[in-house]
Amino acid sequence: MKSELVEQVRAFTEWVGAGRKLTQTGRITLADAKALVPLLKTGDVLEQTIGDHVYRTRSSERLLNLMLVVECAKVARLVRKTGQRLVPVKKNQALLDDPQKLWLALFTGFDQLGQAFLHSGFSESLLRPEFAAGSRAALTSLYNTDGAVNIESLCATVWDVVSAPYILDDLDELPLEVLRSTNDRDTKQSLEVLRRLGVVTLRDGSAELTELGRSGMRRILGEPEAGDPIYQVKITLLEIEGLPVWRRVLVPAAIPLDRLHVVIQAAMGWENYHLHYFLDGQTYYGEAEPELQYRDERKVRLDDLVKPGGRLLYNYDFGDSWDHEILIEEAAVATSDGRYPRCVAGEAACPPEDVGGTGGYARLIQILGDPGHQEHQDILGWLGLDDPGHFDPARFDLDEANQRLNQVVSGKGG
Repeated sequence: MKSELVEQVRAFTEWVGAGRKLTQTGRITLADAKALVPLLKTGDVLEQTIGDHVYRTRSSERLLNLMLVVECAKVARLVRKTGQRLVPVKKNQALLDDPQKLWLALFTGFDQLGQAFLHSGFSESLLRPEFAAGSRAALTSLYNTDGAVNIESLCATVWDVVSAPYILDDLDELPLEVLRSTNDRDTKQSLEVLRRLGVVTLRDGSAELTELGRSGMRRILGEPEAGDPIYQVKITLLEIEGLPVWRRVLVPAAIPLDRLHVVIQAAMGWENYHLHYFLDGQTYYGEAEPELQYRDERKVRLDDLVKPGGRLLYNYDFGDSWDHEILIEEAAVATSDGRYPRCVAGEAACPPEDVGGTGGYARLIQILGDPGHQEHQDILGWLGLDDPGHFDPARFDLDEANQRLNQVVSGKGG
């Protein structure tokens, strides 16, 4: 395995040695930066002559390639900042002798690196603050394609994802064009970093995942290889009267909780409109939102929390508060021709979104079953139905559940 960035991180960690002094703002000193740029061959320009003027770099923060290497070492937990010193994390130094594990640590931490190497300030793009979502979108698009992907197409994909949280309709054409241009610039820069990491090859205006990159994506997505552990999971919607609503799904044992979330959504038939969390009895896991104070679900695997016979609670839509029991029924191994995740059984329909929780759902079923009820037509209109028979609470279609799961696997859902 050959990776330019892995070798730079190893060389930087060895340079740190027993520890190095940082500036008062916690940066590499300029004197050290001047030594590191040629040592690591980062290609950063320390001084530039334009006309009669010589412009010298006055802070290591402006040396973006060097900052990338430094942040990579932090993400891999090879070094850490303590006070005004950068020191080694002794328990993780074994990574330096295992390039494969070091590479994986860097690749799985790539979504944390955007602010290290993308421009900040006046020319900052939307990708910089939305780097986790944007970089995952680009990698998923590459992973779902056999062969090369046009870079302009990747830029468009990333733009669609990172611009979604913002209201840009009021922007004039020129500012919007500038914002889009800076985003495309940073997308291309991100692809260049992935090239240095050995994840993609770049040629003729296109990008393609390497075999190493595909292997890393399988690991991130929790997809199993033949012989890897899988779990048979029973997902049961709790407190539903009359008709039990449940699905039995085969998933990789190592599936991250953020992927398990979209699997549950697809298997059950939810539409992923609302917030959610997992609870293992003590700790809440969910999206990495500081105000929610959940543990980041992207960094926790299912088999980290439960073994066969164990249970998790999954709550969806904090308003309607749909509680699901996640029971690990048994463990098996993936087969070479198996598809995972895969639904193998289930019963009853998923309730409609925003119906008002278990009480509201029970009331909806009652009203649909009573054509004379004064709210019967209102409920039909709310559901968008002409005939109450078109919504059957007892209906479950295994093929439809697996079609939704296939969309999750292909990256078109979730």
